[in-house]
Amino acid sequence: MIWGCMLWDGVGNACKIDGRMDGELYTKILDDELQGSLTYYGKNSSSIIFQQDNDPKHKSKLATTWLKDHGFQVLSWPAQSPDLNPIEHLWTHLKRRLANYDIPPNGMLELWERVEKEWDSIGSEVCQNIIESMPRRIKAVLNAKGGCTKY
Repeated sequence: MIWGCMLWDGVGNACKIDGRMDGELYTKILDDELQGSLTYYGKNSSSIIFQQDNDPKHKSKLATTWLKDHGFQVLSWPAQSPDLNPIEHLWTHLKRRLANYDIPPNGMLELWERVEKEWDSIGSEVCQNIIESMPRRIKAVLNAKGGCTKY
């Protein structure tokens, strides 16, 4: 499993997760990786709106308290809405890039090395295109009355 984030400015940190992620591990990732990403881009919690899905670890008391204590404004988000979650489209982009390798990875270490290489090479324009596509995606979901879309 991988955790990663994106901003208008580009991709943030990504980290490999060994085992099961719970609320405690999630808040550690927020503390290390999210905060590190914001620092890298010269942002702080008050300059962004944080989006996450409604996974139980994201909505845990520990994570909710951490986000509040660190001054994050969290976007309210409907459950089961991957079409409307920009990071899901970034994961698809990453998977397409990984599929371009001629030879499958020789184990998890090589796969992670490829993930890191491809993640780090994703330009800000990819993030911006995904973010700019969101109004079209929202319109498509509304037109489908919440049903399936081409996205």
